Amino acid sequence: MSNGRIPDHVIDAVLKAHDIVEVVGKYVHLTKQGHYLKGLCPFHSEKTPSFTVTPEKQIYHCYGCGAGGQVIRFVAEIEGLSFGQAVRKLAEEANLQVGLGASHTGAETKESKERAKLLEAYELADKLYQYILHNTEQGKAAKQYLMGRGITGKLMETFGIGYAPSRWDTLVNLLDKKQFPLPLMEQGGLISAKQDGTGYVDKFRDRVMFPIRDWKGQTIAFGGRLMGDGQPKYLNSPESMLFHKSRTLYNLHASRPQIRKMQEIVLFEGYMDVIRSWDAGVTNGVATMGTALTPEHAEAIRRLAERVTVAYDGDNAGQSAAYKSIPLLENAGCQVKIAVIPGGMDPDEYIANHGSERFVREVIETAVPSIKYKLLYFRKNYRMQEDGERLRYIQQALRLIAGLTSPIEREHYVKDLTSEFRYSYDSAMQTLNEIRLQTEKNSRSGDNKPNPWNNGMNDGKPREQTPSMIPAYQFAERQLLAVMMLDRDVSQYVERRLGDEFNMEAHAAIAAYLYAYYAQGYEPNASMFIGMLQDDKLESLASSLTLIDNRNGVNEAVIDDYIREIKKYPLLQQLERKREEIKQAERMGDIPRALQLGSEIISLEKQLKSS
Repeated sequence: MSNGRIPDHVIDAVLKAHDIVEVVGKYVHLTKQGHYLKGLCPFHSEKTPSFTVTPEKQIYHCYGCGAGGQVIRFVAEIEGLSFGQAVRKLAEEANLQVGLGASHTGAETKESKERAKLLEAYELADKLYQYILHNTEQGKAAKQYLMGRGITGKLMETFGIGYAPSRWDTLVNLLDKKQFPLPLMEQGGLISAKQDGTGYVDKFRDRVMFPIRDWKGQTIAFGGRLMGDGQPKYLNSPESMLFHKSRTLYNLHASRPQIRKMQEIVLFEGYMDVIRSWDAGVTNGVATMGTALTPEHAEAIRRLAERVTVAYDGDNAGQSAAYKSIPLLENAGCQVKIAVIPGGMDPDEYIANHGSERFVREVIETAVPSIKYKLLYFRKNYRMQEDGERLRYIQQALRLIAGLTSPIEREHYVKDLTSEFRYSYDSAMQTLNEIRLQTEKNSRSGDNKPNPWNNGMNDGKPREQTPSMIPAYQFAERQLLAVMMLDRDVSQYVERRLGDEFNMEAHAAIAAYLYAYYAQGYEPNASMFIGMLQDDKLESLASSLTLIDNRNGVNEAVIDDYIREIKKYPLLQQLERKREEIKQAERMGDIPRALQLGSEIISLEKQLKSS
């Protein structure tokens, strides 16, 4: 089975090198209960343990939040890493030479070597800029500028701040002397080619330099700030094989331990905001470095924390960006608050004017929930002194409040709204409930495609249900997949008899992966199979399937019963639709149509009896 990213043999080697009990035990206090271990889930708040680890299958699963998978997925989720980063981390810890980033082809080997050379060059440039800032005459003005901005020597050292001198070739000469390939250095964003093609010049000149580091703490890019007038004020390294702006968060490597401990992250716009806030005691802050927040950023944030406080600039542009960040973060599963900074100031300016303690107390700790911020944000678009405009705002506010899932929250905000405008609470709630009913009616059907493997019709979001309450076809699909994960012969039999005819999109995806897994000669191994999925939702589903203990009670007859139940469901759906259609035809007096539908119903009933 090909996953398109990490080779299967690498995943296999990493899984064999680590025992999930030892890895999980570093983060969760586990107690033995029969054949498995139990503890409090690290991915959501709970008082009663619902998080289990099964040593025999090398998987974990939480009955509370549904998180699950094998050891690689656990490390990815708990450390806020991508799947590939988690594989690399575990491989390094086990001293495995698995050739990640290196190669089966000459081209891949070349890319791996170039990445390593670029990382080495960035590390050299980082040291050079810091040396120039602290130890040369050229760096004195930059150091004085930083200290004037409230950046102490300790902060400069903590964040590796440096200075790129105004000369055109300081870094070029050093890289050339150290025999770094200059064309590669240009591709990596450290230097630029001269327009006449006669050589290279430094990319950054006369700028305070902020190293941008990856999750390991390796320098992969720079942000440079002018100290005087000129444009652009901030200049970031261009995209390269090391640096991807849409996925990189400034200061993530240093703030991760505190983020993981607090399960909360503070999101800023720029370097200076992060640095000054760090000095103020906000050590769980990261920044998007002036670029717009992306879905990739939001996913990375959610892997780290449940709660996010957005502390963007207080001007119109900053507040607009904060508003736009809310759906991205909430769609990723984050609880969002917005810090409102008065006077149009940014965090750096607020701390400079009012001090660290006041910034934490009056800005960060008083951040408002996203719904309240939306109400404030929209309010400025209405002329509240006019009755008509005020009513339009109330209608808009009720539409926003109606989207809240918690009845208590809805009641709270409706009371606030009606109290402020002396509006009838009962009337407001009636309007809100009408909005909710209409929204629910509009969303009952539609094509739900949140995942690449989801390509069918779906009646709303999937709900967690107990086995006794789920439909018979869904129960049959889960039971069948559970056996298929344990038995290659059963999987091959199901592939011949059923193929991709599973009714649940996710179940069809798991089946397809199982067919491919066994086709490549792999033996039944839940941890190995789950590791190859590289999709967190599918991994959680597959891990829950491994907990179904039905192998001893399953024989060929039971397997055939499951297959029949699965195949029967589409026929039952067709039958139900035909019966509705015949009722409509009879009401409209369309006798020919009713007779035709009656014939089709008889044919479907015969198919069901013979199946």
